[in-house]
Amino acid sequence: MASRAHLVQRTAIPGLGLSAGITLFMLLLVVILPIGALLAKGASFGAANVWEVVNRPRVWAALWLSFRLSFLAAAFNLVFGVILAWVLVRYRFPGKRIIDAAVDLPFALPTAVAGIALTALYAPNGMLGSLTNQIGWQIAYTQWGIWLALVFVGLPFVTRTVQPVIEEIETEVEEASATLGAGRLHTIRHVILPMLMPAALTGFALSLARAVGEYGSVIFIAGNIPLRTEIAPLLIVIQLEEYNYDAAAAIGIAMLVISFAMLLAINLIQIWSRRRIGHV
Repeated sequence: MASRAHLVQRTAIPGLGLSAGITLFMLLLVVILPIGALLAKGASFGAANVWEVVNRPRVWAALWLSFRLSFLAAAFNLVFGVILAWVLVRYRFPGKRIIDAAVDLPFALPTAVAGIALTALYAPNGMLGSLTNQIGWQIAYTQWGIWLALVFVGLPFVTRTVQPVIEEIETEVEEASATLGAGRLHTIRHVILPMLMPAALTGFALSLARAVGEYGSVIFIAGNIPLRTEIAPLLIVIQLEEYNYDAAAAIGIAMLVISFAMLLAINLIQIWSRRRIGHV
C-alpha cells in the first residue's frame, strides 16, 4: 500500500479532479460553446426556416458535392496512406527521409498556398494541366480538382495515425504466418489488416472531417460554379459576406448533422472491429 501511494504521488499528471477540470474546460471552450452557439442561432431562426434554406437545389448540390468528394478522398487516403506508412516503416531506400518529411507538408502549408500551387500545376496552361488536357482530361476547375485538393490535405492524417501501429508490429508475426503456410495475401488480410483497422479507421475519420470543412485549398482550383463545383463551405462564406447569418447558420447546422452521422457510423465500425480483434 505504501509503495502504491508513493507511486500515485510521483505521477507526472495532476490528480483526477484537476486534470479532468482542465480537460472539460478546454472542451467546453473549444468545442461545446461554438457548436452550442451554432445550434442556438438555428433555434432562434426556427426549424422551418432552417429547412427552407437547406431545401434548395443549390444547397443540396453543394452538400452532396462536399460530402461525396470528401468521402472519396478519405477512402483513397485510407488505402494509399496505409501503403505509404507501411513503406516508410518497413523499407529503406534513398530519399526516405525526404518523403517522410513531405508527408507533413499539408500540415505546415497554408491551405490557400496549397490551393494556388495545385491550380498553377493543374490549370489548362499549367505544367501538368497542359499534359492532361492533351488527352482530354481537365483537372482544374472541375470536381477532379476538388478531389485532388482534398486528398492533398487529408493524406497525412491516415499515414501518421497508422505509422506508429505498424512500428509496433514485429516482423516475427509475418514470419510466423509464413511458417504456418499462409501466403502474403492471406497474411495481409487475416493478420496485418485486423491489427491496423482501428488506427486506419481513425485516420479515415480525421481525413474525412478535414476534407468536409476544407475551404482555402479548394476555392482556387474548384471554379466555384453553382450546382457543379461549388462546395458547402463556400456557400456559408457567401451568406456571411451578405450578412445573412441565419442562412449561414442553417447550412452550418446541415453540415454538422451530416458530419455527426458519418462520424458516428465510423465510430461504430471501429467498435465492431476492436471487438472482432478481441474475439480472434
